[in-house]
Amino acid sequence: MPVILGIDDLRPLPRATRIARTSREGIQLLQEHRDSFVDELWLDHDLGGDDTILPVVTLMEEAAFSGRPFRIGMVFVHSANPIGAETVVRALARWDYQVRRATA
Repeated sequence: MPVILGIDDLRPLPRATRIARTSREGIQLLQEHRDSFVDELWLDHDLGGDDTILPVVTLMEEAAFSGRPFRIGMVFVHSANPIGAETVVRALARWDYQVRRATA
């Protein structure tokens, strides 16, 4: 069964096997899957209030910088915030994560 993780404050993401609603929960979710393969990771930029996906992106960048990137088949960025979504796509692509914009 594929592992499909989502980090989104509102969307139900029906294909996701696990969903985090905040960046803090998202970091915990990724750390729980640190040593396993994640088929898909769905990211929303704005997570309610002042919370964004950027702490999760930073975690992923730091993992790649240290030579141990998360093993993720494809990262999908779905956000109503086009500037925020493009920021995430560029940041992750720079570290060789397979990433693209999508609609959830």
